[in-house]
Amino acid sequence: MRVLSVIGARPEIIQAAPVSAALAAVGEEILVHTGQHYDEAMSDGQIADTGLPKPHYNLGVGSRTRAQQLGLAQKRLAEVIDQERPDVVLVRGDTNATLSGARAAAAAGVPLVHVEAGLRSRRKDMPEESNRVQTDRLAQLLLAPTAGARRNLLDEELAGEIHVTGDPLCDTLEQWRARIQPAGGDYLLATVHRNYNTDHPERLQEVLACLARSPWPVLMPLHPRTRARITEWDLQVSPWIRLLAPVSYSRMLALERGANAIATDSGGVQREAYMWGVPCLTLREETEWTDTVSTGWNTLVGVDADAFQEAVGRPTPSKRPPIFGDGRAAPRIAAIVADFIHRQASPSPATTGRPLAASSSSFSSSSEEVVV
Repeated sequence: MRVLSVIGARPEIIQAAPVSAALAAVGEEILVHTGQHYDEAMSDGQIADTGLPKPHYNLGVGSRTRAQQLGLAQKRLAEVIDQERPDVVLVRGDTNATLSGARAAAAAGVPLVHVEAGLRSRRKDMPEESNRVQTDRLAQLLLAPTAGARRNLLDEELAGEIHVTGDPLCDTLEQWRARIQPAGGDYLLATVHRNYNTDHPERLQEVLACLARSPWPVLMPLHPRTRARITEWDLQVSPWIRLLAPVSYSRMLALERGANAIATDSGGVQREAYMWGVPCLTLREETEWTDTVSTGWNTLVGVDADAFQEAVGRPTPSKRPPIFGDGRAAPRIAAIVADFIHRQASPSPATTGRPLAASSSSFSSSSEEVVV
């Protein structure tokens, strides 16, 4: 089988590594990087750190407006699809590269697989929410990381075939757990990059005011956009907050594992905090990773400094169920994709024209049935 697999930004690169290894065992993957993240710290360095193979194509989309990124990436992906003629196009997550790949696949009439399907923040001004909703509507194969994501897909009555696979990010972290030594000292780790936290000086200043309430020094690796905004607007940064350059993925995991708490607006970091057993304070009013909130390990504080200070002092919960899987999401995804391609090539009367039941390899983090 031939899978054209799209990446474009740091979160996708990290998630793609275990899936790429699993796909190599059952077929051929053509890895395409749109170039949405293009500098060493956010792209090539992350690829090297995770062991992801070098992409076959880099489309060089670069830094543009959202509309420009979507349009240019879709055009260039269409050319690659026409040249490579894959059996499916696989996208993941919720970036502009995700939606570009989805639109290119739909236009070419190639089946679309969405890894990390079904997540919803319900925030309409969030580009990532629009990307994930539109992609799910175009996908023929919807691979949900959690039971909660599956429920969202069922509620929306989407046409695609649904499986609960677990989260490939959990695979990566479990593979790396033995080699990641926690960073030393008492500190709070912070990351901020979402557009609604960085596009207005008042909001970003409130984020910094929250972090200044931390009972421990704050280590804050900066997304290039966040650093540019702080400098451009000459924002006040407490000496309690130490601004760092972007770090490698392995270094980020070490900082997460050693932190007393983590404050973030990143979906990936929310999940990693949960997997490490580190309390998380989400600098947003909502999250697509609602399972982490319902278990008590993640608190939505927005940019309310009082709420931040109260949440950071709470005791940690006594239980931490495996909501993100068993560390084998990637081989499960590869097997489901291979089975889907086989059935597309040889459809039987019993399976044509309707979504199929989730295979026995589907993961369930609860007693809830996962068959659709």
